[in-house]
Amino acid sequence: MRNGSFGLVIGALVVALVALMGSAFVVNPTRQALVLQFGQVKRAIVEPGLYFKIPLIQNVEYLDRRILDLDLDPQEVIAADQKRLIVDAFARYKIVDPVAFYQAVRTVQSGNQRLTTFVSSGLRAVLADATLTAIVRDERTPLMERLKKQVQPRARDFGVEIVDVRIRRADLPDTNAKAIFGRMQKEREREATEIRARGGEESQRIKAKANQEREIILAEANRDADKARGEGDALRIKIFADAFGRDADFFAFYRSMQAYEAALKGGETKIVISPSTSDFFRYFADPAGEKKNTLPPVPAPLPAGPAPTAAPAQ
Repeated sequence: MRNGSFGLVIGALVVALVALMGSAFVVNPTRQALVLQFGQVKRAIVEPGLYFKIPLIQNVEYLDRRILDLDLDPQEVIAADQKRLIVDAFARYKIVDPVAFYQAVRTVQSGNQRLTTFVSSGLRAVLADATLTAIVRDERTPLMERLKKQVQPRARDFGVEIVDVRIRRADLPDTNAKAIFGRMQKEREREATEIRARGGEESQRIKAKANQEREIILAEANRDADKARGEGDALRIKIFADAFGRDADFFAFYRSMQAYEAALKGGETKIVISPSTSDFFRYFADPAGEKKNTLPPVPAPLPAGPAPTAAPAQ
């Protein structure tokens, strides 16, 4: 009898332990829980900790408390200026009302499908009022804030809060991109041609101005050179005239030496003259120049050039 009572006690303890283990559950900080009884939500648990439920009658559904990602498929939109764009966008959201979320969509997968539907439609509506430049460069952030405000009320209907909406990429379709690239290339080539033409015109203007300045500089230099040569020639003539006036014999000797140097240079031309019969070579026979010239006196010095050479003997 005692053995039977002990067995019943052990059995009751085991059943109680199993019931206790079946009724306890843990909610960690990254999740929130719904206690369901026959499919109906009895309570929502959003704080982490150890909780209990009625075993075999109640069950627990867990939902994520973290921010979830929603990737939208790339879609074609038409901007306000009738430009077509392939837009790749994404959204981030979190479940703020687990009861409403469970009653509306049940699972996160179903919630993503529903969110995708109205976020995509809102994206097309917002971008349809903006130009290509505003979407791509100037007003992307304000447009995304506008989209977020537009889809937020619809998301709250099933317990979701939209945290952020962003455009990852906004590209032109391949055919449009090629056409626009070709047009941009032609425009750049036209601008390059105009710039080269203006550069060539400026180059010709600079060259013409430089040539004009060069001619002016050369003319002034030639003028100054002619003036300097004239002054030098005048000074030379004056020096020769002074020398001739001081010592006519020495001047005649000096001029004769210059004439000898010019006439007796090496070359193919040969002359035969007798020093005794030609006054040109009188300094060969009379180095001192004591004999008087039989020929006419040496004329006054010319501005330039050596004395004329003697003619060859016949």
